[in-house]
Amino acid sequence: MRRVTKLAAAVTATAALALTTAACGQSSTETDGDKGVGLAFDVGGRDDHSFNEAAARGFDKAKKELGVGGKEMTAGNNETEATREQRLTSLAEAGYNPVIGVGFAYGKSINKVAKDYPNVTFAVVDSPSQEKNVAGLQFAEHESSYLAGVAAALKTKTDRVGFIGGVNNALIQKFQAGFEQGVKDTNPKIKVTSEYIEESNDSGFNNPSAGKQKASGMLDRNIDVIYTAAGGSGTGAIEAISKHGDAWAIGVDSDQYKQPGLAKYKDAILTSAIKNVDVAVFDLVKSVEDGEPITGDREYALKDNGVSLSTSGGFIDDIQDEIDAAKKQIIDGKIKVKSTVNG
Repeated sequence: MRRVTKLAAAVTATAALALTTAACGQSSTETDGDKGVGLAFDVGGRDDHSFNEAAARGFDKAKKELGVGGKEMTAGNNETEATREQRLTSLAEAGYNPVIGVGFAYGKSINKVAKDYPNVTFAVVDSPSQEKNVAGLQFAEHESSYLAGVAAALKTKTDRVGFIGGVNNALIQKFQAGFEQGVKDTNPKIKVTSEYIEESNDSGFNNPSAGKQKASGMLDRNIDVIYTAAGGSGTGAIEAISKHGDAWAIGVDSDQYKQPGLAKYKDAILTSAIKNVDVAVFDLVKSVEDGEPITGDREYALKDNGVSLSTSGGFIDDIQDEIDAAKKQIIDGKIKVKSTVNG
């Protein structure tokens, strides 16, 4: 059943991989079994309780249900493009197939490295495909963020809500744009404050202290519902909101109410704008296992449950009808959700 590319130089490449890993200071984990999946996480790694964690769940499901093995590697802060290329090359050279880059930061490097390994299937989350053996796994984050905005508008007591982004780039602006539109469409009198942890430095996704500081500043300004799209940095924001005692956090990517590492803060997590990266990763791995690899661009949207709004905790039960109505209007095309802040 197993259909993977195993290169003749696998033994030599594995030794080279060990040297490369040590040289770059990046972490890696290899599971039992055949070569299987090469999974390259973004900064923050598997245990960020958010974006990377969602991808990890998809890999874990593939291990359990499909019997695949694999190797996980994690990016460090402020990496160069060459470092990302080296990580992806080492996985492909060692015989892993598919090779998956988790996060838009891998977009350029995945498409470049894929040219050299035409018999390997590559995938990148949150970035488009530019090569025939690359799958671009993308999501309608703005749609689930719109629903988060509806929830925030209906739950705020101060008529002030906030958005915290990890890094000010086009992808995170999709979250901001959808959220702001959802708030304003629900109640135009509500003030929305949007801020970013970093303008360009990817450490904005891996700095809980900075997330905590941003959220604390908003709470001091009487903002009582805060949506954070900042990867691992969001854990700091959720902590600050929880300690405030009279404010709500809105999680992102994973259902953060259910994350074990955030259990002590869960009563402050109103809902989460879920992005089913786990589904996309599992689909990709299974397609390779079945001998019919997914390639090209694939979007996971609200209409096919590619994105959603969590109901864990029951905190939005009283406003579920309004959220469901907004969801239906988006799916039916009656509400056009903006994907850019100025769009």
